[in-house]
Amino acid sequence: MSLANTFTALFSGNPEIVCEAPGRVNLIGEHVDYCDGFVMPFAISDRTYAAIKRCPDRKIRISSMQRPNEIFETSLDDLQPSGEGNWERYICGVIWAFGDHITSGLEILVDGHVALGAGLSSSAALECSVAFGLDQLFETRFSLAQLAKLAQRAENDFVGMPCGIMDQSVSLMAQAGNALLLDCRDLSTEQIPLDLASAGLELLIIDTQAHHALVDGGYAERRASCESAAAKLGIKALRDCSISELEDSRSKLTELEYMRAEHIINDIGRVHECVDRLKNNDFIGVGNILAKSHASLRDLFEISCPELNLAVDAALENNSLGGRMIGGGFGGSAIALFKVADIAQAKRAIAEAFKEAGFTEPRFFTSLPSAGASVTN
Repeated sequence: MSLANTFTALFSGNPEIVCEAPGRVNLIGEHVDYCDGFVMPFAISDRTYAAIKRCPDRKIRISSMQRPNEIFETSLDDLQPSGEGNWERYICGVIWAFGDHITSGLEILVDGHVALGAGLSSSAALECSVAFGLDQLFETRFSLAQLAKLAQRAENDFVGMPCGIMDQSVSLMAQAGNALLLDCRDLSTEQIPLDLASAGLELLIIDTQAHHALVDGGYAERRASCESAAAKLGIKALRDCSISELEDSRSKLTELEYMRAEHIINDIGRVHECVDRLKNNDFIGVGNILAKSHASLRDLFEISCPELNLAVDAALENNSLGGRMIGGGFGGSAIALFKVADIAQAKRAIAEAFKEAGFTEPRFFTSLPSAGASVTN
């Protein structure tokens, strides 16, 4: 049954609007968004759809195509951050973040096609599909940057996940065929052409199926370490520190804080280096940057896992130009840059390596850089 038909069957009539927003792959710049750094993600073709209708009362009813027999019910007057609930918290958080701009009840049906727990930001796709629709329906006329901040606030303050601004920004601002160079301090952007096909290349996404849950503390601990390091260094954020300045101030930090800061500062540098490489079509250089970032995330930031390490190592052993884990860490997906002709063999080799290690068989997919949120009806 289609999204619209299911909506009609569950609720009272047809939706007023259907919007979509994509998941993302972050090419380079991991965990630096909450340090006011630079990142370079791109939107993937997998998307989440939200069908929305305003209601005459103040009740909120939410359901999902993935759980069509369940309807979550609350009201505008009862929306409070509590830490309780499941996936519906992301939607409730967005409604709550809009505040008094939402003047009536809502019926919302979502259809998610971004893999859960794979490090592809299914949460931002959900938040942004709903936020984009509410902005249209209630004519709030927020800018895309304002919508990104609103969706981030929903996840930070309502859901309790202290994420940065990257995922929501790219889900809303992405343009097809480009990666998004994003300054996470002022949300200024530059579209960076990412034309892998013309170079005979493809970016393989390897979902390790070691699914992660970032609300359990590991992510928050990394962010707290970075913020503590910045405070001890007397700066607003680690974006404002160079490697030489970090080394000069090493005695001010714990060894753990120093390791975390070293990754952040170097990964911000790798973002700018990657932009230069892309503008010069130096994909071998891009691959080397990806490999360096993975080693840093594994050894300094300590958020990789055996499945992610195996995915990257097996890719490199099978002619990958470079690869790294992506996302918040502790599971999820890795990316690896390949010549198209090498991908089929690499998939077989990676799958066999996972089997020999006793891991769940990985899933593979690819995506061209896609567009951000939009209205579909």
